[in-house]
Amino acid sequence: MTPDVTTQSAREELPHGGNGFAMRFQQLFARYKILALLLAVAVIWLFFSLLTHGAFVTPRNVSNLLRQMSITGMLACGMVFVIIAGEIDLSVGSLLGLLGGVAAILDVNRGWPIGVTVPVVLVLGVLVGLFNGWWSTYRRVPSFIVGLGGMLAFRGVLLGITGGSTIAPVSDHFVFLGQGYLPRVAGDVLALALFVLLAVLTVRQRGNRRRYQLSVVPLWQDGVKIVGAGAILLAFVLMLDSYGGIPVPVLLLLALLGIFTWIATQTVFGRRIYAVGSNLEATRLSGVNTNRVKLAIFALMGLMCAFAGIVNTARLAAGSPSAGTMGELDAIAACFIGGTSMRGGSGTVYGALIGALVMASLDNGMSMLDVDAYWQMIVKGGILVLAVWIDVVSGSNRR
Repeated sequence: MTPDVTTQSAREELPHGGNGFAMRFQQLFARYKILALLLAVAVIWLFFSLLTHGAFVTPRNVSNLLRQMSITGMLACGMVFVIIAGEIDLSVGSLLGLLGGVAAILDVNRGWPIGVTVPVVLVLGVLVGLFNGWWSTYRRVPSFIVGLGGMLAFRGVLLGITGGSTIAPVSDHFVFLGQGYLPRVAGDVLALALFVLLAVLTVRQRGNRRRYQLSVVPLWQDGVKIVGAGAILLAFVLMLDSYGGIPVPVLLLLALLGIFTWIATQTVFGRRIYAVGSNLEATRLSGVNTNRVKLAIFALMGLMCAFAGIVNTARLAAGSPSAGTMGELDAIAACFIGGTSMRGGSGTVYGALIGALVMASLDNGMSMLDVDAYWQMIVKGGILVLAVWIDVVSGSNRR
């Protein structure tokens, strides 16, 4: 009932005529925001394909593009929960570099097997995330300040443990995590499993909304969504199979997409994340331990930094003291571009990953065109501001 009351009050505030048309356009954009994002990705790809005479959409470049995007996508998976909960974490880029550097040291200098190195780094990421969350939730230090301090401190620790030099080369088994490919048969089975999962979740969501007597979109809309997602998934799998198969980082990102989407849409914890971001005090008064929810969110963010750091080190075959620089801004921008509200309480994991794809596409395309680095930063900054402006004017977060 709340959306109907909100819409009615908004209509009463706006005069008739042009503003009424603008509001209808805003409502349509808010409803089909993901479709608009996919259209934006298609336009970006078409633009760079024309300027590079088709080189941008070759299977080799698309495979490289998705491999680059996977690192930002992993950070975005965690960051979207942080922003939905009304918080922010500026330390993720430096933490990515630190955890990747630790992984390289354990692999190269200590000679630890990959079966030990990876779990240790993942646990370390969770512990650091819990540390950040403890300061923000139980010590009442604003998450912006905690993240800013971590951004400086973690980078300093990384420079200290590496001596400011690159740690290389990592072992072949470790490199496989960033440069390897999944066998084609396994990739095809995975794509089919993801398609089935999407269909099942869509049907289940319709059933849940009917059970609680909530509004349900027409059946044809869900059908188009499932068919469209299947077509996109099939096109990507066929393109990647024609080059070498699905890259391992992309496989890991797809798995994280499924897990985080399930958490956000099918679990009590996911509903509490949105509730905390929508109205913290009301959620607390309803009996939810909001501090514990936020602590878990920061722990997940630390885990995603560990995944991203491991994959980044494996992709470069080395631990670099400059790894993860500006990574936090790419992750935050990906979330905002993907429709996550800067006010909290609204956003999706798949939207954040589409935003990461937009950022990676811009980086890859401008690099192929030899665009100066400063122009790349200007374009990405402008798109970030534009994305937040669209979120403000679309009225998608009126409650």
